[in-house]
Amino acid sequence: MELSTWLAFFAASWAISISPGAGAVAAMSAGLNHGFQRGYITTLGLVLGIWTQIVVVGVGLGAVVAASGTAFLVIKWAGVAYLVWLGIQQWRAPAVPLATLTEAEVQVPVRTMMVRAWVINALNPKGTVFLLAVVPQFLNLAQPLAPQYLIIAATLGFTDLVVMGGYTALAAKVLRALKSESHLKAMNRVFGALFVAAGTLLALFKRAA
Repeated sequence: MELSTWLAFFAASWAISISPGAGAVAAMSAGLNHGFQRGYITTLGLVLGIWTQIVVVGVGLGAVVAASGTAFLVIKWAGVAYLVWLGIQQWRAPAVPLATLTEAEVQVPVRTMMVRAWVINALNPKGTVFLLAVVPQFLNLAQPLAPQYLIIAATLGFTDLVVMGGYTALAAKVLRALKSESHLKAMNRVFGALFVAAGTLLALFKRAA
C-alpha cells in the first residue's frame, strides 16, 4: 500500500471511528458502569469485532452476506435483538454511584465484557456492507491483498482504540461524579435508550439496491 493511499485511509479511519454508533454507546456505557480501567476492556472487544468483519470481507464472505437476502436478514436481526437486550439490561441497571461499588460488584468477568463488545461489531451487517464499499477503494489489486488487509485492520484498530478509549474515559470521568440516585437512574436509562435506538437504526438499515 502506497503511503499516500494509507494516509487517505488513516484520515478516513478517524471519521469512521468517531462517528456515533453502537460501539460508542457501548464504550461510554462501560465507562459509566466500570470506570476507565475496566471499561477499556470493552474497547478491546469492539476492535476484535472490527477485525472479525475485516476477515469476513477479506475472505469474500462479506460479499455473500451482502448478496444473500436470507444471510443478511439473519445477521441483521440477531444484531438488532442483541442491541435491544443490552438496552434493557442497561435500563434496569442499579442506580449506584461508581465510587461506592465494591470490587466484586464492578468486576464483571473480562471474557464476558469482551464477548459482549465483540458481538456488537461482529454481528453488524451494516458494518460489513460499509467495509465492502470503502475498503476496495484503498486496495491495489496488482499487489498481494493480505498485507494490505493487515494494514487496514491495524489502522482501524488503532483509531478505534484511541477514539473508543476517549469515549470510555469521558464517561468514567464525568459520570463517576454523579451520586444522586435519580441522576444515575436517568443516565442508565439514557444509555439503555441509546442501545435500543442503535438497534432500531440497524433494523431500518437496508442494503443498497
